This record gives sequence, structure tokens and C-alpha cells, in this order.
Amino acid sequence: MKFLLARDAATRVHFSLPARPKNERTGFCASRGGHAVLNNHTNHAPPILLTIAGFDPSCGAGVAADLKTFAAHNCYGVAAITALTVQSTQGVKSVHPTPAVQLRAQLEELVDDVTIAAVKIGMLANRGNAAVVTEFLDKHKFAHVVLDPVFRPTAGNEELLDTAGLKFVRDELLKRVTVITPNIPEAEFLTGIEVKDLNSMKAAAQKLIEMGAKAVVVTGGHLDKPIDVLCEAGGEVETFGGDHVKSPNTHGSGCTFSAAIAAQLASGQQLREAVILAKAYVTKAIEKSYAIGKGAGPLNQLYRFHQEAPARGIHEVPQHGMHPASEPAAH
Repeated sequence: MKFLLARDAATRVHFSLPARPKNERTGFCASRGGHAVLNNHTNHAPPILLTIAGFDPSCGAGVAADLKTFAAHNCYGVAAITALTVQSTQGVKSVHPTPAVQLRAQLEELVDDVTIAAVKIGMLANRGNAAVVTEFLDKHKFAHVVLDPVFRPTAGNEELLDTAGLKFVRDELLKRVTVITPNIPEAEFLTGIEVKDLNSMKAAAQKLIEMGAKAVVVTGGHLDKPIDVLCEAGGEVETFGGDHVKSPNTHGSGCTFSAAIAAQLASGQQLREAVILAKAYVTKAIEKSYAIGKGAGPLNQLYRFHQEAPARGIHEVPQHGMHPASEPAAH
């Protein structure tokens, strides 16, 4: 039996199949009508992670960054959208929050359908959405929840969370998550402590623990030498240094870091190891980044998947129990 795959009139790949597959467990069979039926029902799903965040049309931050990060860690991502933004690499121009009732519907539809191994929370837009997410966490008691308390973009003057929402996050939401990952400006706002060096980063982390957080990572990417501070309730304060990558392409670094922590926790790592691995991943994603527009480019979350283009004239066909494809026929 012969099959012909053709993307266009100029590229055709021929291959042959036996009448029946030699190994029935491959799930490949040829029907009498000549149609190939692929059965992948025996594949096991990876950890399924939920991101609750806004949508960035440039796909450098928000749910797009989270989903790419989940995929890079061999996890499957699902998303609930808290807001649509008008933005590009040049900054956020406007924010359009999702109505709370619609956000609640998104969340309940997802949790009714799939088993969620971890939750990452980013932009919430307003108090109504923050309250919906808090109720969602109280109802479902997820094992791992990572909160990135974004309230202002690096580029642009639009608020990503209103004042009432910020107060709600500080007073209610941070108590319900596994770990919160504020950068220096966010740590300052949440604690009221001026953060300008390592000692004040530690003080802010400890203050957040006193305010009810179970664990805190204050990220120091804004410093000359990037140092992150980890503080867990009842534990000691630890610092994690790193190399400063000279690149303007850091759009979405906070989103990516918190999403990577969620993926590592869902994959079985303890928090300390998850933070170390997430920091290394973000550093490499910045190092492998590239510009896509006129402003700060995104991280390259999928740098591990990069493959060189095949040599001219070589075509690969997915092998689902089939014989290897023959060389393309000349036409």
C-alpha cells in the first residue's frame, strides 16, 4: 500500500506500508478504505498547569509567556484571561479587564474538566478579579500556587491592578498561595519598606512573611548584580546570586520566573530547588533572546527547542509505526 503526502504541487513524499502493522501496540493500522488511523490514547498527560493572567498581544508577557514556559518544562498549560491589553514591545497602552463573572466561569469550566497540578497567578486588573481568584483557591485547595503580584508594567503608565485590588492582594490573597515573587518595586509597595540593597530585600521578604505569606522570593533583577532572596515561614533567609546578562530583551522575565517555579513545583521539586532552577532557566532564556520589534524584546522561553533547519532536499515524516519515508520523488 502506498501513501502520498503533499503540501503543494512541488513537494511530495512517497512511502509504503505493510497490509497490517507488525506490532499491534503501536496503535497504527490501515483500514480497508486506505485511511491511516492513529491511536495515541495510551499516552499519559504531563502535569497540567493553570495560568491566571492577562493577555499581551506581543506574547512576551502574561499568559503567552506562561504557556511557553510550561511547555519548556514538559507541562501542559491552560489559561484563564483576566484582562486584554493593548501593548507591544514598546509598552502597555491600555488595559481592558475581564468581567469577574466571566473570569469565574473560565476557572470553573477548566477545573471541572482537568486536574490542575499547579496554579500561577499574574495580572489581575482589579479587586473583583482578585476576589474571584481568592474564592477559587479557597474552594479547590491546590497543592502549588505561585503569585506574581504585578501592578505596573516596566514600559508604559497603565496600571495592571487597581488600588483596591492591590490592598486585597496584600491583605487576603498572599496568605493563600505557596509562594509570592515580587520584584523590588512590588516588594516596596506591599511592605512600605524602601528596598535599595540586599539587606532591605531581606527585610521586605521577612515583612511579607509576617503579613501572612508562606514563602517569598524577592527578585533583584533591578539591581546591578541580580540577587534573589528566598524566605520561608519558620526558615532562614537565603540569597541566590547570578550573572547579569547584558540584553534589552527582558520583557516578561517576572512572568517567566514565576511560571517556571510553578512548573518545577508541579514536577516534584521542593521550593528551594524550584527557585534555583527557575533562576537558571530565566538567565538562559534572556541570554538566548532576540528583538522582535522596536522596544524591549521577550525572553526566548523555548530556547531548548531550537533546531537547525534540515539540509536542502531532506524531509522528515512522523514515524507512527510506519516504515521510514523514502526520499522525495523528483517532479
